[in-house]
Amino acid sequence: MAMLDINDINVYYGAIHAIKGVSLTVNEGEIVTLIGANGAGKSTTLRTISGLLKPKTGTINFLGKDIAGMPAHKIVHEGISQVPEGRRIFAEMTVKENLELGAFIRNDKDGIAQDLKMVFERFPRLEERINQQAGTLSGGEQQMLAMGRALMSRPKLLLLDEPSMGLAPLLIREIFSIIVDINKAGTTVLLVEQNANMALSIANRAYVLETGRITISGDAKELAASEDIRKAYLGG
Repeated sequence: MAMLDINDINVYYGAIHAIKGVSLTVNEGEIVTLIGANGAGKSTTLRTISGLLKPKTGTINFLGKDIAGMPAHKIVHEGISQVPEGRRIFAEMTVKENLELGAFIRNDKDGIAQDLKMVFERFPRLEERINQQAGTLSGGEQQMLAMGRALMSRPKLLLLDEPSMGLAPLLIREIFSIIVDINKAGTTVLLVEQNANMALSIANRAYVLETGRITISGDAKELAASEDIRKAYLGG
């Protein structure tokens, strides 16, 4: 069943037509990735799904409800959480405070405590630094914190914007294996990623975005094997 169904959205930044008639589907339980060059509109697409931008036309259906143009905080209530590009953690606050903020829509104290435990099991390094200011963490730890914070709202759909950005190759592999675990535990994932090789290696399906339009879509393994995609995105 389609969890997220985007139909023919057009998004503008002032006079710039950033997203041109994009349609895509994410089914429950999948990892779907959106790949493309810098400036292709990948982040804009995610920001439109999470309510930070409003599409001029088109529909965004999430679990059968049109959420296009709904305010961002209400979309979190619907079950979508975003890990923004550049992490955007609250640098002055502690690791624990950042995670608790992720649960701002909830008031089930026991459930929140349970989820905090779950985040620490998934990211043991965060537990070691629970009372540390988030701004003092390394880039990889900040990425883990941003992911942990998003999971605290118990999302049905997790939007990840460039999780590998600025990380060392070893850490990138670690982050990607955590994304797979999160997905196996029942969270559907829509991943925007510059590292097309890594993204295609964990995704079920993929869409290629070029200057605001989807040019190719299909099974991730098939796209990873395609000569054109290799030339354009995989440094082949």
